[in-house]
Amino acid sequence: MQIAMLTVNTVKELKSAVKSAREAGKSIGLVPTMGALHEGHKSLVDRCRKENDVVVVSVFVNPTQFNNKEDLRTYPRTEKADKALLEAAGCDVVFMPSVEEVYPEPDTRVFNLGPVAEVMEGPMRPGHFNGVAQIVSKLFMMVEPDRAYFGEKDFQQIAVIREMVRQEGFKLEIVPCPIVREADGLAKSSRNVRLTPENRAVAPNIYRLLSESLDFAKSHTVDETIKFVTTGINAYDAMEVEYYQIVDGITMQPISAWIDTHYAVGCITVYCGDVRLIDNITYFKE
Repeated sequence: MQIAMLTVNTVKELKSAVKSAREAGKSIGLVPTMGALHEGHKSLVDRCRKENDVVVVSVFVNPTQFNNKEDLRTYPRTEKADKALLEAAGCDVVFMPSVEEVYPEPDTRVFNLGPVAEVMEGPMRPGHFNGVAQIVSKLFMMVEPDRAYFGEKDFQQIAVIREMVRQEGFKLEIVPCPIVREADGLAKSSRNVRLTPENRAVAPNIYRLLSESLDFAKSHTVDETIKFVTTGINAYDAMEVEYYQIVDGITMQPISAWIDTHYAVGCITVYCGDVRLIDNITYFKE
């Protein structure tokens, strides 16, 4: 029988909880989240539960990774529902700190994350990945997990975190987990609740066109495939593609021909009304 989930709000309480687990020789898994939890997050917790003795989940809307103050203000916060989902999923420790607890003083660290952070989300959201590296490195120092779990919807973010881990010398395994989708194909996201009913109805066409492009790509160039997806999505009045790039799945660098890589991934960002949605699809992995 699982002992009741422990909710902690301070770094001191968190460190104390994981210290006793580590001293007992238990493996520790961490799932960093920003709350507004859904089935996608639950799949990360489920995987973490299977592979570790102790499951730690952080719920913290990290202000340093928002380049858009309005996006930070409107980001959904559902603490009570989050705790219920985590308890049902078998979480052992949930860390729900205040901003002041995580950043008692401003974090002035600037990470040089290199080429993986300089494409796609990098130029579109200045400072975003630096903020991600700040909070994730802080969590790794607090928890010292054996494994940390991240969803592949944020595909580029995983590459950025791997680079930060390499630079900082953290000894842990980064575990990427598959995208969880709604029945109609839309990637589960905390931002989906902000879609109007009309926009929610057209949003699944993002994944539909990505999926259809897999066959299209077999007989067309990279540029033609990008155009196929972009034109198809932009045909909907409510949607506008911010970018669609087909990249090497390790380096995140755009490819110009299919032979440029052994691992081709298409990464997309679409404004559906005023809600920014991201998704990706793998063309091949050799």
